Amino acid sequence: MKKILAVTAVLLTLMSFKTTEYKGNEYKISGTISADFNGKKIYLAETVDKSIKKLDSVVVKKGAFTFTGESDKPQQRLLYIEDKLEDGQIGLFIEKGTINVKVNTQDIPKSVVGGTLNNDALNKLNIIIADLGKKEEAFKDTHFENFNQAKASGDIETQNRIAKEYEALTAEKNKSYIAFIEQNPNSIICLELFPLILNNQNAKAKDIKPVFDKLPAESKQTEMGQKIDAYLNQMLVKEKAMEATEVGKKCPDFSAATPDGKTFSLKQAMGKVTVIDFWASWCGPCRKENPNVVAMYNELHGKGLNIIGVSLDKDAAKWQGAIEKDNLTWYHISNLQGWDEPIAKEFGVSSIPATVILDKNGTIVARNLRGEELKAKVLELLNQ
Repeated sequence: MKKILAVTAVLLTLMSFKTTEYKGNEYKISGTISADFNGKKIYLAETVDKSIKKLDSVVVKKGAFTFTGESDKPQQRLLYIEDKLEDGQIGLFIEKGTINVKVNTQDIPKSVVGGTLNNDALNKLNIIIADLGKKEEAFKDTHFENFNQAKASGDIETQNRIAKEYEALTAEKNKSYIAFIEQNPNSIICLELFPLILNNQNAKAKDIKPVFDKLPAESKQTEMGQKIDAYLNQMLVKEKAMEATEVGKKCPDFSAATPDGKTFSLKQAMGKVTVIDFWASWCGPCRKENPNVVAMYNELHGKGLNIIGVSLDKDAAKWQGAIEKDNLTWYHISNLQGWDEPIAKEFGVSSIPATVILDKNGTIVARNLRGEELKAKVLELLNQ
């Protein structure tokens, strides 16, 4: 769909169309094009596995062309001119009604499509995308070189400032997409926007799910609609877990089996400073980080640092082998359920390595620190 959006119209021209009565699921694509293309073929096609498959063709006569057919539901299609596939295609939806196409032969992707619900919505969206694209290009022109210079010189303050400005631009994109969805809820194209919205790492399911829920049942019951719904529900569970275990909250107690089969709890592992370390034997970054954690533990355990490792392994032998090989001499527990590890879910952990740092009172004071940052925080707490 992203390719279709990229090649479809970015400028909406108001057009008035005659009303036609349609029976069943009939559609008509009524196109106009420069008479210079008389005798040329126009192809109707679809995208299959990233390749373009021809479905039908007509010959341009007197600067016009027409396709007719039936479609029981809106379906994404492409139009392109004979021998000009590389010059771009025109994206549209085939659906009941007259679909009007005004071909811009100088810039084919800027051709205008309209006349039916989803094609009118697509044109509206293209205007939004074009406007946001201009803002993003302007941002890059202004800040790209400055960011690279700041990165090369180690200017963290400038890097963070530019990154925050870019986050604000991304947030503006999401607001525009959500506003479009709320204004055009009956258009199937709205579904295509959710992956773009969710691609923003700051997107929250608690804000997005109510927007999705307002879509008609026909959209939500599609394969994509069901996938989006399931993903949003997963995000909601994670967000609730993250909120319950965010910095400043009292850490919930938990327990699981040790490598020798005994039950062991967080409460039993508490020290002046306690690090909950989520890892697994199969996790490359975890194993790479382990020497740093071992060095920190060996240096600071006598001063009050305790660590409890929570493994997302499934194979007990591999888990125990990694503990021995990496010299991980602190406490270890696991339910051996992989990504279904209930303790990881309770803390909203969706990637590893992950850490949760507790003070002597069991309050969460930091999350996801590694390396020198982790050690610095531990030292700060030990010295309090």
